[in-house]
Amino acid sequence: MAKSIGSRNANLLRLVEERALSKKVEGKKAEEQHEEQQETVLPYLPKDCMLKILIRLPLQSLSSTKFVCKPWYNMITSDNFVDVHFRRSESVLIFQKPVVSRTPTSYQPEKSNTFSVEASLQPRPSYSSIFDNRVRRKFYIQFMEFKGGKIETERYNLCCLGKIRATCNGLILLDNDLKKGGLIVMNPVTRKLIALPAGTIRRPHNESFGFALNEVTGDYKVVHLFRDELGYVSCETLNLGTRKWREVNGPAFGVFGWFGYRPVSAIGALHWVPQINHSDCIVSMEVNSEKFQTISLPKSCTTHDGIVEMGGFLCFVAHDYQELNIDIWILKGLCNEAWTKYHRIMRSVIDMVPHFCLRISGDMVFRRDEDGSFYAYDFTHKVMTKIEREKGWFPPSSSCLPHVNSLVSWEKRSECV
Repeated sequence: MAKSIGSRNANLLRLVEERALSKKVEGKKAEEQHEEQQETVLPYLPKDCMLKILIRLPLQSLSSTKFVCKPWYNMITSDNFVDVHFRRSESVLIFQKPVVSRTPTSYQPEKSNTFSVEASLQPRPSYSSIFDNRVRRKFYIQFMEFKGGKIETERYNLCCLGKIRATCNGLILLDNDLKKGGLIVMNPVTRKLIALPAGTIRRPHNESFGFALNEVTGDYKVVHLFRDELGYVSCETLNLGTRKWREVNGPAFGVFGWFGYRPVSAIGALHWVPQINHSDCIVSMEVNSEKFQTISLPKSCTTHDGIVEMGGFLCFVAHDYQELNIDIWILKGLCNEAWTKYHRIMRSVIDMVPHFCLRISGDMVFRRDEDGSFYAYDFTHKVMTKIEREKGWFPPSSSCLPHVNSLVSWEKRSECV
């Protein structure tokens, strides 16, 4: 009797296992059939045609389109698509609009469709933040597009507590308000972010941050210059691959007078104008070797002069106050290269401050020191045009950084899954 019951249980167990296995096989077949159906959503369009269609979609549409089906997701997240999209993307100015927040957990967004940088790093508020009733400033990250002689302001639906320190290839470097001295690297389009450890802590007027791509290794690097207690300017760098700070030899003593000008990334290096006025040279740090050098300028750099990146080269924009002209010089490399005069803008207003160059059109954008209005210079037609802008609050020049909306990630391609 016991033997028959045991055999009956064994048969029942075998039937259950066979049924479970058959369901697993059927589920796998259904999944494969679903993938085959997705692959044939648009069978009459080759992949290169689909790429040309999808690459023209606005960024907001791309974010949702990649989830339509697996083939589209694979295409939009592919290295080729990211590269092509980056090459087609025009420059913008990214900035932060301050908003006063009085909520105890001030990093939590007021609107459900707004992405909070700090909330994504710390989903649950800490015990101390619950009882922190300080009035704190929150920033909404926005950008300005320059289209058809007009400025259009757009939003990312992002908020944060830290200020933007630098930008590079669509990535931004933010202060981490949750950790003193910490930093955050983020792509505001994809909303992918990573927290970095704290480096040497200094007051903002005694430090400067640079952010650049090492084209030799493919790694992104953060460069931190700061003045120590003895007045020496020291330097530390962080490779996003290792996320560790390392000390490097800084620039020569006495070269830097202040850190007010943001560094410009061009020709494989970061470049600083080291004095508030009458700088006879720039300070450059080669990103790969991490070595500093001073490069003499064609003429002394005054208040309304400056350096910008133009077509991958370093550009020095200098005013001739007697003739009311603007001379534009180009430096194409660090080794045994000399400045060459590229262009002259005739009869210009004297307080035109160079801001940045548009990547696609090639126009140089200036901002008047007097009223903050923007102008674009067309090198082809040799015309300076005032850019129309909407009324209302507008960010100061110091808080507007050149940027490009891209799908770029800081991860090396071999590390991307």
